[in-house]
Amino acid sequence: MIVERKIKVVTEQHNINKPAAQEGYPMKEWTVELYILDQDGKERPARCFTKVTYNLHPSFANPIQTFNDPPFKCTNEGWGEFEMIIDMYTTEKGGKISIAHDLNFQQSEYENIHTVTFRNPSQALQQLLRETGPLPSDEERKQKKAVDGGSKKKRPYDIERMADGLTKLGEDDLLQVIQMIHDHKDDNTYIQNNLDAGEFSVDLYTLPDNLMKMLWEFLVKGNVVS
Repeated sequence: MIVERKIKVVTEQHNINKPAAQEGYPMKEWTVELYILDQDGKERPARCFTKVTYNLHPSFANPIQTFNDPPFKCTNEGWGEFEMIIDMYTTEKGGKISIAHDLNFQQSEYENIHTVTFRNPSQALQQLLRETGPLPSDEERKQKKAVDGGSKKKRPYDIERMADGLTKLGEDDLLQVIQMIHDHKDDNTYIQNNLDAGEFSVDLYTLPDNLMKMLWEFLVKGNVVS
């Protein structure tokens, strides 16, 4: 699954009454903040990021500055303009998204909007991303759930009971289920496999019908559903 969101970087700057470090260039205090935009274009706290690191010009005494709480406000003083790299981190393994930001003093306040991509977000990250809009799979999932809810008698399985039954399986049976899903999933199947953490998750509503039947039969044979 690929999820796109828009990130707004807000920059404010003003002159300060301090001796110029470089002749002809007044000293400035500048602040950079970061927000995520929802589906209506409104600013929201970027809670999908656990921390944000600003990589400043190497001439700064502390050129790498990290902040852990939205809006990840970074304030400094200086006289020069430069391009910084902003690294935004999620809880995912390798979950770093980087953007380039041009710090300049042409305006007292300006905004830049960047489109960023989240690839195969975990269930936890998906929930945070839903705060700013639906995910690509949500409409398909909603339709399939509606179909399932309206035709339970016609289907040989019940997704809600299946989900409950899976939690009752032992380790060996769970490994068989995971293998079945890997062997029979299709392009619409959403799974998240974190080998380092020993975690596997799947959205049952994205499984193809034939795989759902196989899983149901497996659970029935294991006497965890009936």
